[in-house]
Amino acid sequence: MNLPDFKQEATSLYDDLVRVRRDLHRHPELGFQETRTAALVAETLTGLGLEVQTGVGQTGVVALLEGARPGPTLLLRFDMDALPIREENTHDYISTNPGVMHACGHDGHVAMGLGLAQIFTRHQDRMAGALKFLFPPAEDGLGGALAVMAGGALESPRPDVALAMHLWSPVHLGQLRVVEGPAMASSSVFTITIEGHGGHGAAPHLAKDPILAAAQIVVALQSIVSRNTNPQDSVVVSIGEFSAGTTFNVIPERAVLKGTVRSYDKASHRMVYRRILEMATNMATAFGCKASMETVAIVAAVNNAPEPTAVVRAAAERVLGAENIVEHRTMAAEDMGFILEEIPGCYFFVGCSNGDPATQYPHHHPRFDFDERAMVNGVAVMAEAAARYVMN
Repeated sequence: MNLPDFKQEATSLYDDLVRVRRDLHRHPELGFQETRTAALVAETLTGLGLEVQTGVGQTGVVALLEGARPGPTLLLRFDMDALPIREENTHDYISTNPGVMHACGHDGHVAMGLGLAQIFTRHQDRMAGALKFLFPPAEDGLGGALAVMAGGALESPRPDVALAMHLWSPVHLGQLRVVEGPAMASSSVFTITIEGHGGHGAAPHLAKDPILAAAQIVVALQSIVSRNTNPQDSVVVSIGEFSAGTTFNVIPERAVLKGTVRSYDKASHRMVYRRILEMATNMATAFGCKASMETVAIVAAVNNAPEPTAVVRAAAERVLGAENIVEHRTMAAEDMGFILEEIPGCYFFVGCSNGDPATQYPHHHPRFDFDERAMVNGVAVMAEAAARYVMN
């Protein structure tokens, strides 16, 4: 297969990629509020001649680029939303929207998606099949993937394969990480409410203290991973919020715990929740209180199918060199998992840190930033992988 030099083509787009990314970084928008971003995406893709749908899943954009001959349909996904974080960077393209920031690289993802559309319009006459560009809203925990799926993003035509990527600050520039099977964890949220009997802090024997019960529950839950799960399985149970009381000398009526469970398989997830409920109710009873639990599933695990993963790995080796491709899993979560439950595909990570501390802050940090040359690598690898499906 004689494919174009996509690394060279992506490099030629570097200035455009940076311009778009910085414009989006200056104007971040929260999930389901990405009106400016969606308008920019739709205008650019329409100008390239793609068939564009807007308002998919509220603010999502879907665009179709059809080749000269019949063939498979490939979905390429690029998330758009920013986060409710006040930016602490000092560069000249910081957020102008107070309290909102692109702290996860989605500004770069949108720029890369538009760059890929530009590349493939140049080669449309060589395409056998179609590319479906999906720019969904609200990836970060708000259900954007489910919204665009409900809006028909996976239909007319239905994709045969789906690809997605993420700029990833734990990985050095020039490297790419991809793995067959679970790549990111499923994620869910639980809320435990402990009801006690309030009273004066000077007379605790007349109260049923929900704070004491909740504290013991927090400690007990830490044993689930170490004593109830197979050591070869990856499971995370974390408490992120403990709320109780209004002042120093009053034992409150209730305490509330909120946390997250993450795992790669559904059986482990179900087992963990059974143990959380058992521990919470029994521990609360031991302290004379009552506990109840509510759960909300946020995203499914991201599972990479064998064939698309092999295609991405081969593409990445051609673009970046085999020595720079490594396997990688993370307990972070992504709503691309819902799409990959429906369509076989591959999700991969593009290294974007360069050794400068400014590019090494973790995702969702108020000083997150990345080496913009990573966008060239992401465009080149995804173009190479997509071309292996729709070009000959």
